[in-house]
Amino acid sequence: MEHNAIERAASGGAHSSPVFIVFMCLFLIMGLIQVIRPQLLWRINSRMQRGWVKNPEGTEPTGKGYAMQRVTGVIFMVFATWMLVQNI
Repeated sequence: MEHNAIERAASGGAHSSPVFIVFMCLFLIMGLIQVIRPQLLWRINSRMQRGWVKNPEGTEPTGKGYAMQRVTGVIFMVFATWMLVQNI
């Protein structure tokens, strides 16, 4: 690895690419969906299970499971926001 590149990255001198910003914004949208409508994500995932799970409808989380998904979504959004702010 190049020593100068490491110094620039550590000092914040390297600017992030527009592609990184777009990906982080997409991740924030996914996290927001997970917080607001985790049932929507479950419906999408249950369709993918149809070939190898006997009863995909039986895998739906309970109310506590959805609450845990929301908490995880909030943590994910905080982390993604922090990464985005650090790289702008």
